Amino acid sequence: MQNNNKSEIIYSLSQLWGPLSEEHQNTLLDNIQITSFKKNQLIYKDFDGPTRMMLLYQGKVKVFKMGIGGRSQIIRAIKPMEFFGFRAYFAAEDYKTAAMALEESTIVFFDMDVIVQLMKENFNISFFYLKHLSKELGHSDDRTVNLTQKHIRGRLAEALLLLKNNYGTEEDGYTLSIYLSREDLASLSNMTTSNAIRTLSSFAYEKIIAIDGRKIKIVNGEELKKISQLG
Repeated sequence: MQNNNKSEIIYSLSQLWGPLSEEHQNTLLDNIQITSFKKNQLIYKDFDGPTRMMLLYQGKVKVFKMGIGGRSQIIRAIKPMEFFGFRAYFAAEDYKTAAMALEESTIVFFDMDVIVQLMKENFNISFFYLKHLSKELGHSDDRTVNLTQKHIRGRLAEALLLLKNNYGTEEDGYTLSIYLSREDLASLSNMTTSNAIRTLSSFAYEKIIAIDGRKIKIVNGEELKKISQLG
């Protein structure tokens, strides 16, 4: 990307972090790296040493963890202009998760040494990440309870609503703008692929959703919310 594209990113950062001095803007211009990833390409993998923070600029990314027997569990669905891949650095750990592009995606990389220096010099940046990690911890707590205590219908309904909130819909206002495989949808909902397929079919039969290949249209959003809330 050329400097004008980097400048657009830095402007976006100033909207998230707060005003940036000219010195800090120049530091970022000199140090950020922008990389394109193809669909299903790994961005980082577990047990790597964390040295860089990532910002999803365009596209869709999943953060996942391999469990017992090699089963993959999706931990988070990253949306554009969301940071990821930095918790392990602050915890002085290797990555416990991996990240993969769900479609062609553009990722902005920041050296953690540069970010830490900016944090020391700009309280607003430090507070942004404190707030971000606190929110993520809260979401993680909710997900832990929901994925272990909700019925499979409640878990799948929650996953569909999460995808809608993170990635939006197509022009019709109903069709999810992300086309996950049944395996990924099952992983996001903490269920087997066969259970995900059966539950999707049940939702379609009840006219809560409509299915066209990997495309899922939310026909009755209120009923889907009710199922998610009741668990």
